[in-house]
Amino acid sequence: MKWFLGILLVVFVVVGGFLLAESPIDSAAWKAPEPEPMTGELSPNERLESAKLLAEGQVYGPEDTTIDGNGLLYTGTQDGWIVRVWPDGRVENWLQTDGRPLGMVFDRNGNLIVADAWKGLLSIAPDKTVSVLTREAEGLPFRFTDDVDIAPDGRIYFTDASSRFNQPEYMLDLMEMRPHGRLLRYDPATGKTEVLLRNLYFANGVAVSPDGEYLLMNETWKYRILKYWIGGREPGAVEVFADNLPGFPDNLAVDAEGRYWVAFPTRRNAQIDSLHTRPWLKDLLAKLPDALKPTPEIYGLAVAFNDQGQVLASLHDTDGQHLQEITSVNPHDGVLYFGSLHNNRIGRMPIEAVPGLKEAANE
Repeated sequence: MKWFLGILLVVFVVVGGFLLAESPIDSAAWKAPEPEPMTGELSPNERLESAKLLAEGQVYGPEDTTIDGNGLLYTGTQDGWIVRVWPDGRVENWLQTDGRPLGMVFDRNGNLIVADAWKGLLSIAPDKTVSVLTREAEGLPFRFTDDVDIAPDGRIYFTDASSRFNQPEYMLDLMEMRPHGRLLRYDPATGKTEVLLRNLYFANGVAVSPDGEYLLMNETWKYRILKYWIGGREPGAVEVFADNLPGFPDNLAVDAEGRYWVAFPTRRNAQIDSLHTRPWLKDLLAKLPDALKPTPEIYGLAVAFNDQGQVLASLHDTDGQHLQEITSVNPHDGVLYFGSLHNNRIGRMPIEAVPGLKEAANE
């Protein structure tokens, strides 16, 4: 009998301690829109399986990619390295940021502009000189510098996904479901950083339109893409470009034909949508070890949109064995490059191999 009472006491202490412990989040309720069926151009397929694999087994977490003027591919990995992949397949550890390099793009002077989750917005010269362009705005430091793009006038647009949680804690930001994200602009001519939009639900990928009139930005937790007008009819105006998406949109980029390519690390999660209606339950689950929290479905997905927000084509890997957790789709010289937050490879596919795009262009 004593041993039984002892076990009860241990259980009481453990459970009581768990319930009384402070949660790392203060979550809000949110009613997710009913997901639309993945039919038509969004129907599951296995098109990603035809992608060629680069640097397989030689990189871990090549989250974003970009190409320099010599045709070398650059990517940032989980261990803080910026890696170069040569046309002959050789992989080179080029520079260590001591952070987590995410979005990256080259400016007109050949400097690599990097959104480093820990270090802020960086400029890396060809000789590897690293300059920190900005690490805060309005007195609030960046905690999760995420993606970046450059407008035709040279100004840099980037996102701070969360001002509360850093990169390894993105699941806490999702569960809390409060607007901690910001869209920002850095002007190299003045060194000034502006906050363009605040109160965003995980401000993620950003892509400036070819004419520089507007940009698109993914608001990941709300399954939508926003359009922010830079110039044109209403500078500073915001509208929804695409809503109720089939997954969590990450980075996005525009190709030479004006099509926008959006990466989805995973599809919608019915369990997460249900949890959002029960903040008290999210607060409890946030105290659990990561192994006991909801996990994303292993899946590969990228979607092409026209400039009106209509789906043109989708690329899938339904079991995620070839390409999974895609976080970036970057077009360059008629080729798509696929990055991933945790995978050990980069995908490469000619745009002309994507069915339906030519037909859509002729409509």
